[in-house]
Amino acid sequence: MTMIRTNEEIMEIAGKFMTTGKIREARPLGPGFINDTFIVVTEGEGNARYILQRKNHIVFPDVPGMMKNIELVTEHIRKKVVAAGGDPLREVLTVITRRPETMTEAEKEDPAGHLYYRDGSGNFWAMCLFIEGSVTYEKADTPELCYKGGEGIGKFQAQLSDFTTPLNETIKGFHNIRWRFVQWDEAVRRDAAGRVKDLAEEISWIDSRREEMLAFWSLVEDGTIPTRVTHNDTKISNILFDGKGDVLCVIDLDTCMSSTSLNDFGDAIRSYTNTGAEDDRNLGNVGMSMEMFEAYTRGYLSQRKGNLTESEISHLAFSARYITYEQVLRFLMDYIDGDVYYKIAYPEHNLVRTRAQYRMLQSIEAQYGEMMRTVEKYAR
Repeated sequence: MTMIRTNEEIMEIAGKFMTTGKIREARPLGPGFINDTFIVVTEGEGNARYILQRKNHIVFPDVPGMMKNIELVTEHIRKKVVAAGGDPLREVLTVITRRPETMTEAEKEDPAGHLYYRDGSGNFWAMCLFIEGSVTYEKADTPELCYKGGEGIGKFQAQLSDFTTPLNETIKGFHNIRWRFVQWDEAVRRDAAGRVKDLAEEISWIDSRREEMLAFWSLVEDGTIPTRVTHNDTKISNILFDGKGDVLCVIDLDTCMSSTSLNDFGDAIRSYTNTGAEDDRNLGNVGMSMEMFEAYTRGYLSQRKGNLTESEISHLAFSARYITYEQVLRFLMDYIDGDVYYKIAYPEHNLVRTRAQYRMLQSIEAQYGEMMRTVEKYAR
C-alpha cells in the first residue's frame, strides 16, 4: 500500500471532493493509529476546514461498504438533530461527497462511489467537514468528563434506536469472540513470528476464559441479547465537545456496524476507567477506577435507561470484561503474527499492550460485583 506524502499530492486528492472555496493548505493531523489523517484548509466562502483521511483498506477491506454505512447512519442522525431544532453541521458528522466531474461512469453507478476517491496506488480517501470550535480529549481524566462521555455514547445509540436499514459488515467478526477464536487458534498454530514458545503464560490467560466468553456471545447469537447499531470504538477521543464541555457528536464512524450495544459500553469502560495507559510498561499504574465506572455508567444510562432489555442491563458490567479480554487476545495475536495490524513504536509494543490490558482485565474482574450493583442502581 503506497502512501502519498507530498503536500501537492494531498491537495490534489482533496480537490476531488466538494469543498467550498479554494484549497490553500493540507497538513497531517495526529499520529494515525489505523488511518492517515490530514486537515485541509480552504480560503473563501467561510474559510472552511475539512478532514481528509486515507482509509486503511487492509484493516477495512470493504471501504465502499464502510462509507455507505457512514452515510446511512449520519443521515439518520441528521434528521433527528433537525427535528429537535439542533445544528446539523455541528451535531453530526458531515460527509463531503465527490465532485461529479472527477468521477468515472463506473463510480457514478456505484451506490457508494460518491463517498470516496481511489487513487492510482489503490488507496481509498474520504472527507468530512471539520467542526470548528470543537474540543477533543485524549483521556477521560475526571468523573465529569467520564459522565459526559457516557452521555455522548448513550445519545448516539438512542438516536439510532429506530434505525432498521441493514449495515455492511466492514470488518468480519468484529467483537465476535467466536470468530476471534478461529483467528486466534490459527495464529497460534501458524506462529508466524516464532514467538509462541515464549508466551505460555500469556496464552494461558486466553485459554482459561474461553468458555465464559463463548457463553456470553451465544446470548447474542440466539437473540437473548439484541443486535443494534453500534459504534464499536468508543474511546473519549471519538467524541467532540463544545467549548462549554457539552457533547456535540460522535466521530470516527469507520467501525459502525450492527452488533450488541454492550460492545460500546464495554469498550468505553476499558478505555475511560483505566488509571494507566493502554500500553503502560508499569503495571502498577493500571487498574479500573470505580469512580470513573460509576460516572460513565450514570451518564450512559441517563440516555439509555428504559430502552435496554433486561438481558442487556444484566450484562452491562460483564461487557467490560468481554471487551477487555478481547483486546488482550487481539494485542497478543498481533504480536504472535509479527505485528501486522496495530502500528507499533518498538518491537515488544504489542506484548506490552497485552500485559497492560490483562492487568486491566484482572482489575475489572476483582470489582465485578460492585460494578453490577452500580449498573442496577442507575438502570432503575
